[in-house]
Amino acid sequence: MNSVTTDVTQERLVVTEIPGPKSLALHERRKNAVSAGVGATFPVYIERAKGSILVDVDGNHIVDMGGGIGVNTIGHADDAVIEAAFEQAQRFTHTLFTVTGYESYVRLCELLAQHTPGNFAKKSVLLNSGAEAVENAVKIARKFTGRPGVAVVDHGYHGRTNLTMSMNFKAMPYNLGFGPFAGDIHHAPNSYPFHDKLSGAEAAARTISWLDKRAGATDLACLVVEPIQGEGGFIVPADGYLPALQKWCNDNGIVYVSDEVQSGIMRTGAYYASEHFGLVPDLVTTAKGVGGGFVIAAVTGRADIMDASHVGGLGGTFGGNPMSAAAAVQIFEEIEKRDLMGEAQRVGRVLCGALLDLQKKHNIIGDVRGIGAMQAIEFTEPGTDTPMSDVVPFITAYAIKKGLLLLSAGTYGNVLRFLPPVTTSDELLLDAVALIDEALSAR
Repeated sequence: MNSVTTDVTQERLVVTEIPGPKSLALHERRKNAVSAGVGATFPVYIERAKGSILVDVDGNHIVDMGGGIGVNTIGHADDAVIEAAFEQAQRFTHTLFTVTGYESYVRLCELLAQHTPGNFAKKSVLLNSGAEAVENAVKIARKFTGRPGVAVVDHGYHGRTNLTMSMNFKAMPYNLGFGPFAGDIHHAPNSYPFHDKLSGAEAAARTISWLDKRAGATDLACLVVEPIQGEGGFIVPADGYLPALQKWCNDNGIVYVSDEVQSGIMRTGAYYASEHFGLVPDLVTTAKGVGGGFVIAAVTGRADIMDASHVGGLGGTFGGNPMSAAAAVQIFEEIEKRDLMGEAQRVGRVLCGALLDLQKKHNIIGDVRGIGAMQAIEFTEPGTDTPMSDVVPFITAYAIKKGLLLLSAGTYGNVLRFLPPVTTSDELLLDAVALIDEALSAR
């Protein structure tokens, strides 16, 4: 069944120019068939993938440092995950869980209850995407509290639906021209230690003061925060910031939601990034890494909050698809069986160490940050925190031609983010950093 990917050696290999002729031909077809609104970061088209390597239609082996933007956390085409989904597909592919249920949906909800922070009773609803999970978390919080207001923090990204676009910090390219947007959304300053130089307590006091004055605690249903911001630039908040926000929420009857769409399910060397900060959220959103490429998402949280909805108020046609649920259950099993949590920590150590060495060599690297296999470097004018937005596009364009896929991030487009599969070898990680060094030296 997996013979298509067995010949994918785990090495960078360039056999044609990238993009090659077959990719360029496909890109021309795309222009005539696909909406221009669907972005194309690179005009490169993939034929197969395995582990940490993408093989394009021209036969180039490209090292993937983006992992499908954090989806392929345990690696592309993992044998056990594919086998679980395939076995399920042979039995049935869809019934609609709200009409006739199946065991994999229930089992995945049990696993989510077990592995999200907190030892209280929890329940889940399974959905299709990160944005849908965030939207449902807001919906559930509003139903539970009877309040309309939603609070978020600066530099956050939450999705592309109307509500989640309203929650985003950055308008371009996610929001521009798509309004009018949802109301009762309140944007507060966040903790960004590299730029604001504030302690966690100081940053929390600023956020809370803003929300008290501009939103009003008694009007807020929920506060939605990424523990490590994704699109915003892998911003790790100052120590004490998030627990202070949670305490304020608890004291004021506000549902605290950890948006862990990008940071959750083992990416940071813990099942959820919230664990690194001592957080026990009321609700947690999950997507991306939990499915390993199969489409699935979830909201998990306190049973009393999750049960606030009336019967029929939650769900959807494809939510918790049987094949996706089976794949997600298998991912939990693989994490434990193969100590993938330890592998995420290894990736973090190797990458962070190499990036810190790179920073010593190139003074435009203002900051190196991250936890586990979620690392980033931010480029600034030397000796300042003024963003340099021209560096990252140069590096990503240089790297792809050499067989390395890198992703940008950050409100100012000046952050390189690393989301490699946790199974990526030390050799490939160090090769990636060496190529970035080469690009910076060639700039």
